[in-house]
Amino acid sequence: MQILIPAAAGVEASVKRQLRSMGYGDCPAVQGRVSLAGDWADVARLNVQLRAGERVLLVLSRFPAPDFDALFEGVSAIAWEEFCSPHSQIMMDGKCYASTLMAVKAAGGVVKKAIVERLKNRLGVHTLDECGERVVVNFDIYENVATVSLDTSGDGLHKRGYRVRTYDAPLRETTAAAMVESSFFRAGKPFADVFCGSGTIPVEAALYMRRIAPGKLRGFDFEKWKCAPRDALARAREEAADGEVRGPLPQLEASDISPRAVELARFHAARAGVGGDIRFSVRDMRAFTSSEPFGVIISNPPYGERLKEEGLSALYRDFGRMYRALPDWSCVFLSSYVNAERAFGGNVNKKRRICNAKLTCTLFTYAGKKPENDNSKKIS
Repeated sequence: MQILIPAAAGVEASVKRQLRSMGYGDCPAVQGRVSLAGDWADVARLNVQLRAGERVLLVLSRFPAPDFDALFEGVSAIAWEEFCSPHSQIMMDGKCYASTLMAVKAAGGVVKKAIVERLKNRLGVHTLDECGERVVVNFDIYENVATVSLDTSGDGLHKRGYRVRTYDAPLRETTAAAMVESSFFRAGKPFADVFCGSGTIPVEAALYMRRIAPGKLRGFDFEKWKCAPRDALARAREEAADGEVRGPLPQLEASDISPRAVELARFHAARAGVGGDIRFSVRDMRAFTSSEPFGVIISNPPYGERLKEEGLSALYRDFGRMYRALPDWSCVFLSSYVNAERAFGGNVNKKRRICNAKLTCTLFTYAGKKPENDNSKKIS
């Protein structure tokens, strides 16, 4: 079966690296979707273990769809009775671009009608009550070619299950995981987030270091489908649990100037099972210092929703000064502030565009001194 993994813009490389570390080889990425071959065991494994991917889609068919008739016929040819029951709650999620068919709502209506007609004919029923398991059908029409998939995840994979309370401008868990994965963070290095907010980055860093599967605490739509093996998810969770790191971790620090944010961060870390791995504190970023060598700062500082230009510029300038007082540390931060690089100062080593909550942001990477005899490795 072909599997597609959608990823936010700028995050595809992190998804590909994790897939490579999981033994899937060099998987191609096209139009923000990473493609690979697999079976139901892989569907379960990917849903449980992927850190930066947004969903796991199972491709059912790809066919020309220059008009509604062709779309209806192509969808009707799919053996929906193998995946759905008379009680399936069938929902649409689609995109149309660079095609004759550009009305997503109308195209979704055609897809839904074709599925319902096929199911009624093949299952021998007059109606579908749609009061049972959820089945989200993903259709993507690009240059008059339709790709029809099933969304095996249900809720997006960024919904790990630990973040249940909201805070201002939350960072997606998948984006935070990509920031951690693509940084200089290695086993054995101290870590700090000096703008921790509700704790997403430090929690993802601790999960990464412990090799705790991000999907450990949640369910997925496919586990309720009649076509999926009953033991696939249990086996995937067992494999993930076997790979967890149980020993002590290096120092992980998380701080914020807001007492409410730190309280939320502690709560979320505890729900994720890593509350004892992170040292939280209420502290102004400017006060951060460390005697530890070769650490990594990974943060998501304010972008400017509540601060004017003068205040933002001063904040990023002080952030840069604080960082440069730690000469052997590295720093990675995400921001949509247009003058972030100039205000932060220093020589940036790498910049990458990342989409975060529909905002076009830049991931800035500043490399510190590399330790001698550095034999540390990234964690998958």
